Amino acid sequence: MTQMITENAAVDSLAGHQLSALDRCDSCGAQAYIRVTMASGELYFCAHHGAKFKEKLSASALNWHDETSRLHDEQRA
Repeated sequence: MTQMITENAAVDSLAGHQLSALDRCDSCGAQAYIRVTMASGELYFCAHHGAKFKEKLSASALNWHDETSRLHDEQRA
């Protein structure tokens, strides 16, 4: 199984679907900025929970789509 971890939407195969305010963290319900594709489906995480679970999940993730850089862009705007 090939693991693909991306750190920005431009490289992600699902880049056409940018995460929005409708996408919610599976752990706490906050806005999701990370989408993890697993063999069994997708998980969505806020920046906090994405960072918390990254080490554990990245070994088995098929794709790690991370848009947390948008948080920094939004703060500057």
